[in-house]
Amino acid sequence: MDDNTGRLTRLALLCGQCNCGCPEVLVDQDAPPERRIVITDDFGQRVQMSADQLQVLIDEARSGRLSEALAGQAVG
Repeated sequence: MDDNTGRLTRLALLCGQCNCGCPEVLVDQDAPPERRIVITDDFGQRVQMSADQLQVLIDEARSGRLSEALAGQAVG
């Protein structure tokens, strides 16, 4: 994926089973460190964060806290 803000390297493609513009997790090599991680959704929106912030999200997922937070929510 190329874009005007820099060199993007894909870390993960979430879904990939369709042509809907699936969400992705990317690294923007040219962005400042606090905006280097890019998460896109299938609507063309994006969130940028630091690698440290992504690590917090990963830790929350690994611990099960994200699953607990989603329990009972209308997801999917």
